Amino acid sequence: MRRAFGAAAALILSIVLAGSAAAAPHDTASPATAQAVNAGLTQKLNHPGILPVQGPDDVCDYTIRRPSLHRGSSGRAVAQLQCYLNQAIDAGIDEDGSFGGETLSTVRDFQECADITVDGRVGAQTWSFLSFWANSSDAPFSC
Repeated sequence: MRRAFGAAAALILSIVLAGSAAAAPHDTASPATAQAVNAGLTQKLNHPGILPVQGPDDVCDYTIRRPSLHRGSSGRAVAQLQCYLNQAIDAGIDEDGSFGGETLSTVRDFQECADITVDGRVGAQTWSFLSFWANSSDAPFSC
C-alpha cells in the first residue's frame, strides 16, 4: 500500500511541478509551447489510472465515469444514470445497472422535460443536465 501511495504521490507531484513551471510569470515560452504543455498535463490527468475527484456532495456515487449509454448498456454508469433519474425527476426506477425499456422511456421523459434532444441516448448533454438536476437543492423536479 505504501509503495502504491508513493508512486501516486510522485506522479501527482510531477504534474503539479510541471504545471507550475509552465505557468511561471517569467516564462518566455510561446503560446504554442504553453498549449503543448497544457495538453500533456490534460493527457496525464485523463490517464485511466488517475481518477478525477468527485465532488463530496454528489447524490449518486456509483461511478464518476460518464460514458455514452444506450439501450443494452450495463454496469455502474447505468446505475449512476438511474440514480440521477430518480433524484432529478423522482422516476422510481430500479438502480440495477441495466439499460432496458424502462430506463429508455425514463431517459426520453427526462430529455423532453429538460428541453434537450430527445433520442433516448445518454451523451454529454444528457449527463450534464442530469448531474445538475439531480444535485440541485430543488430536486426532484416535476415535468
